Amino acid sequence: MARGNMRKFVNDIHLWLGLASGIILFLVCLSGTIYTFRTEIEERLNKELYFVKDYQGKQVLSLDSLIATVEKSTQNKISSVTIPADSKRAWSFAAKPRGKEAGRGKTILVNPYTGSVTGDTQTGSSRFFLTVMKMHRWLLMEQGTGRIIVGIATIIFAVMLLSGIILWLPRRLRYWKQGLTILFRGKWKRINHDLHNTLGFYSFIFLLIMALTGLCWSFNWYRTGASKILGAEIFGSKKEKPMQAAQGAGTMLSPDEVFKIAGRELNYQGTTRLGFPEGKGAAFTISKNNADAWNTAAADKLTIDAYSGSVLKKEVFASKTAGQKIAASIRSIHTGEIFGWCSKIIYFISCFIATSLPVTGTFIWINKMKKKKPRSSKIPVGVTQTIAVQ
Repeated sequence: MARGNMRKFVNDIHLWLGLASGIILFLVCLSGTIYTFRTEIEERLNKELYFVKDYQGKQVLSLDSLIATVEKSTQNKISSVTIPADSKRAWSFAAKPRGKEAGRGKTILVNPYTGSVTGDTQTGSSRFFLTVMKMHRWLLMEQGTGRIIVGIATIIFAVMLLSGIILWLPRRLRYWKQGLTILFRGKWKRINHDLHNTLGFYSFIFLLIMALTGLCWSFNWYRTGASKILGAEIFGSKKEKPMQAAQGAGTMLSPDEVFKIAGRELNYQGTTRLGFPEGKGAAFTISKNNADAWNTAAADKLTIDAYSGSVLKKEVFASKTAGQKIAASIRSIHTGEIFGWCSKIIYFISCFIATSLPVTGTFIWINKMKKKKPRSSKIPVGVTQTIAVQ
C-alpha cells in the first residue's frame, strides 16, 4: 500500500471511529475529569468530618476503647480501621451491619483524641461523586451492559490514540514544529485543528495509560491476559481468602497489641489499615503506606496470628517484581493517585483535553465536509446575452 493510501486509511479509521464513539467518550472523559480530585473536594467541603481541631499536645485514645465507642454508638460491627499518618486527620472505621441486617456498610469518622464520632462518609458530595463514578464506568446504565459499552468505547479510544499519533507525524520532517504549537493568531478553523492535533499529542501517553488500565474493569479476558503478562493477578487481593491463625483457641490479641506488633515490623511513619479477623481462627491483616514514599500505592502488608501475635506473612512492596508492582497499583495508575498531587494534576489536564477531543474532532470533520460541498457555478448575465445573440 502506498504511503498516501496508508495515511488515508488511517485517517478514515480515526474519523469514523471517532464519530461512532464521540458522545460516549465525551461523557466518560468528562466524568473522569470531575472524579480526579474527588477526595480533595470531599474533604474540603466536609472539613468537620475529616479533620480534628485542637489536637496539639493531646494523646490519642487506645484503639480498643475507640472501637468499643464506635460499635456502641452505631450498633454496627467494626471490620477495619484506618489510622492516618497525619495527626490532624480523623480515624476511619469501616462498620458492617450486624447479623442478617440488610444494607451496605459505611465508614465512620472518629476524633481519636476525644472518641467522638464526627460523622460518616455518606455526604451529599459523596453521593454526587458516586453518580459521577457510575457515569464513568457504566453510563448510569445497568452494570453489565454499561460496562461492556464503556469497554468497547475504551478500545476504540485506544485505537484512535494510536492512529492519531500516526496522523500527527508530519509528512515532511521540516514541518515537525507545527505539530507542537498552537497558532492562536490564525483563524478559528486553524486554532481548532491545532487544539485537536497538538493537545492530543501532548496528552497521548497519559490517555493511553488510562485506556489500557481502564479496560481491567470492563473485560475479564483483558484482565486475565494483562495479569499473565505482568506475572501477578490484577485485583488479586479481592479474591484472597483470609489466612487462619495457628490456633483457634485461647484469648485473641487486642487491636492495640496487634497495632504495636505491626509498628515494630513496619517501623516507619505512614497510614496504617488494620483489618480484623472475619471469623474464629482467622488472622489480622495490616497494610501500611510509607508517608515519605513517592508512590502512594506502595503498601507493605502483614498477616498476624490473632492469638500468638506471630507474623504469618509479610509482603514488602519494594521487594516485588516490576510486574507485581504494576498489578498492585493498577487502580492508582488509572486514577492518577499513584504519585499524589503531581500525577493528579497531569491526569486532570489530560482528561480535560480528552473531553475536548471529540468536540474539536467533530468540528474538523464538519469543516472538511463544507470544503467538499460543490459550489454552484453561475454564468454572468453579460456572457449569457452574448451567447444568445450569436
